[in-house]
Amino acid sequence: MKIYKPSVPLRPYVRYYWVLESREAFSVLTFPIGCPQLIFHRGSPLYIPELDCHQSVFTVSGQVNFPAHIQSAGGLEMVVAVFYPHTIGMFTGVSPSNFYNCEVSGHDFEDRQLDDLAARVSDCETTEGCILLIDSFLQSKINPTLNIARIGGAVREMLASPAVSVTALADGACLGKRQFERVFREQVGMNPKEYARIVRFQKSMWLMQSGVCDYAGIACECGYSDQSHFIREFKAMSGSTPKQLKNSGIIYSDLFTNPA
Repeated sequence: MKIYKPSVPLRPYVRYYWVLESREAFSVLTFPIGCPQLIFHRGSPLYIPELDCHQSVFTVSGQVNFPAHIQSAGGLEMVVAVFYPHTIGMFTGVSPSNFYNCEVSGHDFEDRQLDDLAARVSDCETTEGCILLIDSFLQSKINPTLNIARIGGAVREMLASPAVSVTALADGACLGKRQFERVFREQVGMNPKEYARIVRFQKSMWLMQSGVCDYAGIACECGYSDQSHFIREFKAMSGSTPKQLKNSGIIYSDLFTNPA
């Protein structure tokens, strides 16, 4: 896998790009990362058994709250843009609540510019050229709104303090609680309490990735009510207990790690 940084104007909105090529078949378990993605397949698309579907050659992958496998039969070449939790709607013109817990074909949006981008990425000779095409397109779509700024601030507060209350987040955004919940769902793709579950899970992964082994301490720092709550929620998000996943050697927090 290769990681690429977005251009400077896009860095408040796009976390990074990644490219993966594989001739061999594989199956990999993935976890909720809290960030939606635009996926361009230049080879054979991935299969998601939990959803019983193949990704489209141009896929929008939304927020999910469950672990899932990604399977390739080989001949894989994919280029992916990973967004911050609250920003993808600015580039697609569609609220991410419309692709919650699912993989949607970008062609379903009936957006001629998106369709043209997908065609140009498919025809591009190099993956580096694909990144430049995607980056240039996304730059042309930058149009930040007050709600993006509001929810961006709320997301940053959640990352810093996963136990923060929805009321406190709404106050910080200068919105009533119900209005805040609606705007948050429109920008992020799920409600604040559900997204907080992903933040807690990802932060616990980051602490374990950093070598922390005290599960009671992790539970406290990540906003779980106690160690039992932490283990129960961790298993719901990953399919394994913290100990089982740590022993597997695949502890990695995407949300709290910047690979670019």
